[in-house]
Amino acid sequence: MQILIIEDEPRAASQLQNMLKACAFEYQLLDIIDTVEDAVIWFEKNSVPDLVFMDIQLADGLSFEIFQKTTVEAPIIFTTAFDQYAIQAFKVNSIDYLLKPIQKEDVTIALKKFQKTNQTAAVDPAIFQQLLTSIQAPQTRTGLLVKEGNGFVQIKITDLLYAYSEESITFGVTSDRRYIIDETIDQLFNTLDQTNFYRINRGQIVAKEAIHKIDPYFNHRVKLTITNPRDQEFIVSRPKTSNFKTWMNT
Repeated sequence: MQILIIEDEPRAASQLQNMLKACAFEYQLLDIIDTVEDAVIWFEKNSVPDLVFMDIQLADGLSFEIFQKTTVEAPIIFTTAFDQYAIQAFKVNSIDYLLKPIQKEDVTIALKKFQKTNQTAAVDPAIFQQLLTSIQAPQTRTGLLVKEGNGFVQIKITDLLYAYSEESITFGVTSDRRYIIDETIDQLFNTLDQTNFYRINRGQIVAKEAIHKIDPYFNHRVKLTITNPRDQEFIVSRPKTSNFKTWMNT
């Protein structure tokens, strides 16, 4: 069984492989890909794999964009930390949908479903245009619950300059304070208006109004000058640099 893993978190990709082995699933791993761009190139240059495990949020965008740019005939098991994508995932040629953190039992069930419904089907790219439009529509969240002492207070989303993850803790920074946010960086970003906030790398989200300057950085990346940076450096990851510049121009 030849499988392809499309996942931008090395740890998650490794855990998935360990679970497949624990399920006694015999397979040949063709590749591990972490961006939409590289996935498109891979599908255009290689024969159809027997099965694809595909994360929905990749380093340079949503994996649904892959289907807009090339034909994917392989059956897919989607993986993600956000259950809101479930309905969208099943509109494509999806065998199952695994919510992170993935459990061995979930993988076992998904593989059984795959073995029963081992079919392929190309999908109309128009579906994905509708999909991306609905997913990327601006969010209406206006407040953010943050920790203060033994309790919580709410701050305005418009006061948030940036957020970052450090040792599995999410911090949000305003013009005068740093707060602990009781959400993962993934969960937080998914609820923000993405016309005003951009996830520049795996661990940092910045507000457009907090960005003062953009400078070239090595390896085709850019470095940002941000309001109240504290002890943080803000470097846009290479796969995101082009999209980031486009976002800044809108």
